[in-house]
Order: sequence, then structure tokens, then C-alpha cells
Amino acid sequence: MRFSRYFTLLLLTVLLLVPTSFSWASKRDIRFGWFSSAPIPQTASDVKVSGSLKPDKVKGAQTSRGTITIEIPSNLHVQSNKPLDKFLVPTKLDIDAPQGLKVGPITYPRAQMRKLAFSKKPVAVYEGLAVIRFNIIVPAKFSQNSAELKGRLRFQACNNDACFPPQTREVKLSLAIE
Repeated sequence: MRFSRYFTLLLLTVLLLVPTSFSWASKRDIRFGWFSSAPIPQTASDVKVSGSLKPDKVKGAQTSRGTITIEIPSNLHVQSNKPLDKFLVPTKLDIDAPQGLKVGPITYPRAQMRKLAFSKKPVAVYEGLAVIRFNIIVPAKFSQNSAELKGRLRFQACNNDACFPPQTREVKLSLAIE
């Protein structure tokens, strides 16, 4: 009798603890028979955006090369600047510069063509690391010794099944002028 009471208590404890011990594993991990403690990104907020200027210190009548880098997790993609479907939101970069500085043309990376579950036709997307480039032209008689530029990147991230609402991210860039 004592044995059956301990056995019942042990069995109840095991049944209560087993489901919680696997709660950190995703359904995909369990389906494939392996476990990972790292969460799998599933939203547009997992896309990272950063920017830089090279050089970040220039003299008048010089040019600085700006880059905005989009880091896209492996299970997501971002619509290109020229999506092939009118319902998809294009990636678009706007640069606000102080008066007197000139922003050169914005150059987007080449899109990759992918066939995805939500679209009958291939879509033009960015995957992995996408770098957008532009020039900042400083005139010879620019009077300020520094300038703050603000980039606004609007993009739509998707996984293989669906697209997330568009997002806009801001990136501030500082330029020292001698």
C-alpha cells in the first residue's frame, strides 16, 4: 500500500512536469526531433536596421558614402524596392539632410526571386543582409562643422506563409565637417 501511494505520487509529478520541460522547444523543433533553446524569429520586429557614413568626417567639397544595412533573419524576407505584386509594400529609404547638403541617388540591392506559399507568382525580395547605398555631398562653402542626417526606412517583412504589417525604422547618422 505504501508503494502504490509513492508510485501514484511519482506518476503525477512526472505527468505535471513533462509538458513544462518541453515548453521552450518550438513545434518545429519537436517535429524534427531536435531541440534548440534559441527562439526562431517570427515577426518583422526581428529585422535589424543600422546605418553608417564612410568617412564620417569630411572637408567641404567632399562626398561621404552612406549605407543602411538591413539584417533579415533566415526564416524571413523583406519585399524589394520594386515588388512584382501591387499589394506588396516596397522597401523605401528617405534621407533628411540639413539644408545645404545634397543627398545623391539611393541605390538598392538586387532583389532575389522566390516562389512562396502566399503568392502564385514569384516575388522579388531581400534576404540575409541587404545594403542600401547613397552619397552625401558637402559643398565647399558649407558653414556648419557637423550635420545630423535622419534616414527613414519603410519595409514589409514576410515569412513563407504571410506578410506582416509594414514598419518604418529611423536611423540617425552623424557627419563631422572640417
